[in-house]
Amino acid sequence: MTKKLIPLAISYDFDGTLAPGNMQEHSFLPEIGKTPTVFWPEVKALARKQDMDEILAYMTLMLKYAKAKDQSIKKEAFIRHGKNLNFFTGVNKWFGRINAYGKTKGVKVEHYIISSGLRELVEGTPIAKEFRYIFASGFMYNTDGIAEWPALAVNYTNKTQYLFRINKGIHNSYDNTAINKYLPEDERPVPFTNMVYIGDGETDIPSMKMVKYQGGYAIAVYDPKKRKTKSHPSSKDLAHRLLEENRADYAVPTDYNAGKPLDEIMKAIIDRVANASTLKSLKKK
Repeated sequence: MTKKLIPLAISYDFDGTLAPGNMQEHSFLPEIGKTPTVFWPEVKALARKQDMDEILAYMTLMLKYAKAKDQSIKKEAFIRHGKNLNFFTGVNKWFGRINAYGKTKGVKVEHYIISSGLRELVEGTPIAKEFRYIFASGFMYNTDGIAEWPALAVNYTNKTQYLFRINKGIHNSYDNTAINKYLPEDERPVPFTNMVYIGDGETDIPSMKMVKYQGGYAIAVYDPKKRKTKSHPSSKDLAHRLLEENRADYAVPTDYNAGKPLDEIMKAIIDRVANASTLKSLKKK
């Protein structure tokens, strides 16, 4: 009889975690003739003026400016933009290596995206196939495949609900009945103790705190190239602040190569999850 593998879910923010900067900046903003220093202040101004969520504000302006520039807002156009995203070093080989290591320990590793960025852009990346599910903001499309309205906005507070969806094995964003239905802890597909959240900034704090509180692991990553500015701390300083404030368990560079701190930490977590499962089985015996 084949031994059942132990589940482990790794959830990632996207921007600043797997890829540098914001995903819209790689090719979408240049195509509509906007720079990040112009576009994002406009997003904040619109959100403030209308008292609206910033995620909805950026999605609204994406559609507005693309139409004004006569650029396609079909789903395939957004997916095409996703193909132009660049990743931090080692990301492309990370998933296969971690999955393989997990199998040697009897652990089945699954990867998820929980991002305020666009799911369509993530779906266009070469790493999209690595994720069990992509929880991210997205547009609603008409019968011609043209974006008409924001269908889903994932902001820093509602990110936590997707951790519960993973915990209960719900791989969609619409089923509110299943997520609110009582399910005993020992019947949930992925215990919180077998969950890891990886993020890079303040918008990840609620998710990090919740995973830690439930017995899982929170990892703050930082881009060593992202320096301090007048209005923002360096990426490294922010990650270490999250560590000092007990929001994260670890603070490491965004280097996904073998033998680097993030790789060593993840393998140690896999070891610990496997050992905890063994101890639990022995206790039952």
